[in-house]
Amino acid sequence: VQLVESGGGLAQPGGSLRLSCAASGFAFNNYAMTWARQAPGKGLEWVSAIDSGGLSMRYVDSVKGRFTISRDNAKNTLYLQMNDLKPEDTAHYYCAKGLGSGVYETLDAWGQGTLITVSS
Repeated sequence: VQLVESGGGLAQPGGSLRLSCAASGFAFNNYAMTWARQAPGKGLEWVSAIDSGGLSMRYVDSVKGRFTISRDNAKNTLYLQMNDLKPEDTAHYYCAKGLGSGVYETLDAWGQGTLITVSS
């Protein structure tokens, strides 16, 4: 299993970024996927999850209405569209694979992460 995040960088408050996670080494369309983040000096926080078919999504309250998770099973890629970014969104963002197809799955593989910094 390999998960490679990209799309991180510096954004201004109120700005937007889109993260991508390229997956390989497993049948991507059979598994739920998750985004999590870790802010400097803080613990890991679950952000969003999507089921294997892309029909069911969940979000942590702090990003609802601002972030959108999606996936393209034909391209084996997971996305996180982040709008109206806030300084508190600054963190390393990780994609992770679920053990099964549902949005409440335990996670069993992680990418190396990509850093988002939101600052003016």
